[in-house]
Amino acid sequence: MVRDDLYITVPSFFRCPISLDVMKSPVSLSTGVTYDRSSIQRWLDNGNNTCPATMQVLQTKEFVPNRTLQRLIQIWSDSLHHPLHSAHSPTSTPSQSLPSKDQILLAISDLQTRADNRFDSLAKISRFAQDSEENRDFLVKMECFVPLLVGFLHNVNGGVEFLEQVVMALDLIIGKMEDREGLKNLILKAQGEAEKQSLDSLLVALRRGNHAAQIASVRVLTSVAVDMESKLLIAEKEGLVSELLKLITPEKDPDLIENCLSCLVAISSPRRSKMKLVCLGAVKVLSKLLCASNVSVSVTEKVLKLVETVSSTKEGRLEICEDSACVAAIVNKVLKVSSVATEHAVTTLWSVCYLFRDETAQEAVTKANGLTKILLLMQSNCSPQVRQMSADLLKIFRVNSKSCLSSYDTKTTHIMPF
Repeated sequence: MVRDDLYITVPSFFRCPISLDVMKSPVSLSTGVTYDRSSIQRWLDNGNNTCPATMQVLQTKEFVPNRTLQRLIQIWSDSLHHPLHSAHSPTSTPSQSLPSKDQILLAISDLQTRADNRFDSLAKISRFAQDSEENRDFLVKMECFVPLLVGFLHNVNGGVEFLEQVVMALDLIIGKMEDREGLKNLILKAQGEAEKQSLDSLLVALRRGNHAAQIASVRVLTSVAVDMESKLLIAEKEGLVSELLKLITPEKDPDLIENCLSCLVAISSPRRSKMKLVCLGAVKVLSKLLCASNVSVSVTEKVLKLVETVSSTKEGRLEICEDSACVAAIVNKVLKVSSVATEHAVTTLWSVCYLFRDETAQEAVTKANGLTKILLLMQSNCSPQVRQMSADLLKIFRVNSKSCLSSYDTKTTHIMPF
């Protein structure tokens, strides 16, 4: 940034939306938008009852001082007049020590105004966020910070390493954000091509980022999958679901597997998402995970949840029924992992054996000693829903057993001498 009387780059969020001048006394309306006190007071005194930026009708004309932004503007202003004492001077805090809040405020302003120092500024902010819940709360309350990070997703010019920093910083504070709807709108509903660009950036982090960035990218996607629209936007992003499926093979890192599964569960409820999973071969991938050893309880539960989800479609049931190893693995998890896993497993078995009446699946359940498992389940303290599905399955297998016996008796009668 050039610091002279002719040209000074001012962070856009320092400017009042009305006057476009740097705010001297920033105050926030009930809509969350911040203005300079004199400008917004003049607007309200003229009889207006709307927020100038959003045009929302104001429930109250009261406003509150934005102390954090005022402090940030003050630190930025001081750094212009005394550059030797800024966070970039040789006398500043060493890079590996924990930055102060004042240094963080200056680092946030530098993110927007100093392209040559963005990587270091973001690294400093990430160290600050990692240190404590209080620090993450502090960053979330900075109304400009999250939009600034999301803006980098929309237009990443710093290469993969900077993208890694952006995604990991976003992941660090995303759990402290209560307004998930607002976050979804920021990332997925931006104007023009920005929405596509943000998903492109998250996909790049997933494909080319380091291990931590991959996990962070998946967690961000999971966090914004809050409704049908967002789930479909993510699921139908070209290459994204297939990349997630590649990352849940047994040889991958367990933490990465679990986070990818959580994302797939989050986006899988719309029918189009289920169909996409089936078409991309999710059943075979999930079957391998079910058959793998040393898989955690939480991973097994999520795998079974996904299998149950795809079994709600005809195409998904066909895929499951054609994979006898998958059916056997599902039976094997009944009463063996957890009550949650058992419920997902029984629901899938009920879907393919009772609802779909697939004989191949029924045979696979029988060979895997499924009837004994179901009888034991009926005697356990299972939920009423699981008990009812187990009873339905027993009816199917009893009918099949009687049919087999009847067929055997008929054949025996035909060969007996008179």
